[in-house]
Amino acid sequence: MTEAELYTLYKGVYMLSSLHPPDHLKYYEEFCFRPDDIIIATYPKSGTTWMQEIVPLVMSGGDPASVETLPNWQRVPWLEVQSAELILEQMPSPRMFATHYQYNMMPTSFSEVKPKVIYVMRNPKDVFTSAFHYYGMASFTVPPGPQSDFLHKFLDGKVMFGSWFDHVKSWLNAEDKEHIMYISYEEMKMDLKDSVSRISQFLEKSLDTEVVGKIANRCLFKNMKKNSMSNYSSVPREIMDQTKSEFLRKGIVGDWKNQLSAAEAEYFNAVYKDKMKDVKYKFVWD
Repeated sequence: MTEAELYTLYKGVYMLSSLHPPDHLKYYEEFCFRPDDIIIATYPKSGTTWMQEIVPLVMSGGDPASVETLPNWQRVPWLEVQSAELILEQMPSPRMFATHYQYNMMPTSFSEVKPKVIYVMRNPKDVFTSAFHYYGMASFTVPPGPQSDFLHKFLDGKVMFGSWFDHVKSWLNAEDKEHIMYISYEEMKMDLKDSVSRISQFLEKSLDTEVVGKIANRCLFKNMKKNSMSNYSSVPREIMDQTKSEFLRKGIVGDWKNQLSAAEAEYFNAVYKDKMKDVKYKFVWD
């Protein structure tokens, strides 16, 4: 199917028409947050599924049932996906949500209530690499086509949820930063125990060292990949063909070096340098 058939432009950003019909977008605009809500905000392919594993374990004090009994899209439902609408209101507090929305796309009540947000960032070259494989296995997306074509689409923001640059900058420039925790995929890979500890402190959950260690071990990529409630293995092949590419594929840092040619990496760097020239945040990958 074509982009025109699959995508809807919402506030200048590409959204999947099948998952984000107009009536649900209206519902989301009027959504009422609670003060103790927890939001995992990410640009796609930046570590969302990973955080959907960590946060429930932190909030449950390390109880494995929190990630073994429900698929991640139910335990931490997507705010902007229509199928989550029935779940959102019924969830007991504290609720945990995920979103791929930019900061300036959040509902009015978000800025009024100021719930806690964990914003996860990842090297955009690795985001591109992961997205290229994902678009090739998910039937509800436009096939990526030749890598060079997809690279230009990605850098121009003509992909789901728009530009990586716009997304990251919108959240870095957010008001009321005291209720937002910024963390990167790379930091989590370097020291997952420390990351889990920082997340638990931000969420005001007191966990001892042993529990933090157990959560970190449970959330190692190799262990998460075995969790049928997290690896999307229950999704029909017609929707996600994991024979083409696994949803939880490699979970490493720097895989872009195996994907991009020298010329593509150079072009990517030039665009990155231009788009991020005014950003003062110190990224791990810079």
